[in-house]
Amino acid sequence: MENTDTLPRDAQSILELAARSMFDLFANASEGMMLVDRAARVVWINDQYKRFLPALGYERAEDFVGHLVSEVVQNTQMHHVLETGKPILIDLLTNRAGTFVVSRIPLRDAAGQVIGALGIVLFDHPETTLQPLIEKFARLQRDLDDARRELASQRLQGSGQRQSKYTFASFVGQSPAAVEVKRQARRAAQSSSPVLLLGETGTGKELLAHAIHAASSRAKAAFISVNIAAVPESLLEAEFFGYAPGAFTGADRKGRDGKFLLASGGTLFLDEIGDMPQALQSKLLRALQEGEIEPLGSNKLLQINVRVIAATSRDLAQLVREGTFREDLFYRLNVLPVRVPPLRERRADIAALLEVLGEDVALRSGLPSPELSREALGLLEAQLWRGNIRELRNVLEQAAMRSESHRIEVQAIEAVLRESGLPPLTAAAVQPDLAVPPTVNPAPDAAGLLRPLAVQVAELEARAIQAALAAHKGNKVAAAKALGIARATLYGRL
Repeated sequence: MENTDTLPRDAQSILELAARSMFDLFANASEGMMLVDRAARVVWINDQYKRFLPALGYERAEDFVGHLVSEVVQNTQMHHVLETGKPILIDLLTNRAGTFVVSRIPLRDAAGQVIGALGIVLFDHPETTLQPLIEKFARLQRDLDDARRELASQRLQGSGQRQSKYTFASFVGQSPAAVEVKRQARRAAQSSSPVLLLGETGTGKELLAHAIHAASSRAKAAFISVNIAAVPESLLEAEFFGYAPGAFTGADRKGRDGKFLLASGGTLFLDEIGDMPQALQSKLLRALQEGEIEPLGSNKLLQINVRVIAATSRDLAQLVREGTFREDLFYRLNVLPVRVPPLRERRADIAALLEVLGEDVALRSGLPSPELSREALGLLEAQLWRGNIRELRNVLEQAAMRSESHRIEVQAIEAVLRESGLPPLTAAAVQPDLAVPPTVNPAPDAAGLLRPLAVQVAELEARAIQAALAAHKGNKVAAAKALGIARATLYGRL
């Protein structure tokens, strides 16, 4: 910086005025400003910056100012500017308050020594042209944070406490459907309300339950899971609530803690909640509402502090209408519903999934990781995958075990699919990222018309959508326009 002592008085006055004007301009036009001293403590924030405080966990400016900037602003680089004396003119910052475009400028005294730094939030809602870059940066930052939490979780497992096995980094996929479900699940992780994971079998509901726990404030406590469909009905109550000494014939003399107590302070994952017997549903509802349980054979109520995540592949709303699932329990669980998309809605993720699944198959079998030919990959991407990721893994593992080399050709995939009772669909039969029902007879006879009207209308819609997509080579916007419907309506039909 030029030494102002050598300037004429009028030039020095102009320079000082310009510096003050520039500061006032940034203070008023930017989305927020802060000053830190040489010790990296926040000494001042302007009024615009104060609106970020609640998201950062502070109600008042007095609680924020005076702290080390690294303690109050996650992922800050202000201390780096102080150490190097070099500005960071344009950067992306992601923290609890969001993603921002920021500048960081060192401040120097007359002798040229760094005495502090100025941080400027240029955009809190960046222009549309920057949005793809910011979203990519935010995803990479989240995945990095997930990986760090996973490493920390692995270190904690040495204590013998049950920990979650997966994080959001374990949920493979960058398709719009995968990104959206991870976004919803991340938001659910920040709450203590029950979460209901809905989706077909094999879509990754249990993995997401682990990830939600790992990203929550309960991550250091236990993660306990119960597959309701796998436990005999006669043992379920004892499994959930435990039992007192001598509660029944054959009971342990010391009694036994149930899953609710084992999960105290942590998360209880109830898989296949739709299979819970009606007799037990009322007791589960009471545990959720009152925060207390009563072990079998005991008249003592025990307080619990458990966050419940439930999952089901069944239509709970339909079970409520049929009277086999309590309506009040449904509403209690359905606070934060997250729909986990089937694999046929995220075909763009299949290649990445196959890479991860192949590495796991190789690790377990001791064989090289399977390599798929382009034709084999195309065939796998074309399938409907009614069993979703679990079925995809099974097909890949069978093909790898049968192959004479680590390279899997399309013929091997076709053979496995046929033996599984699923005739292979070609890529031409199913457009990528679509899941449309198979074509039906375009001209049914009189007997064929004596069927429910809703079924026939659905079949007609399916044929029309297939024809429009084929005519426009999979372009959904053009297909929707040709059909005279909104693009959102087309996505809903798909």
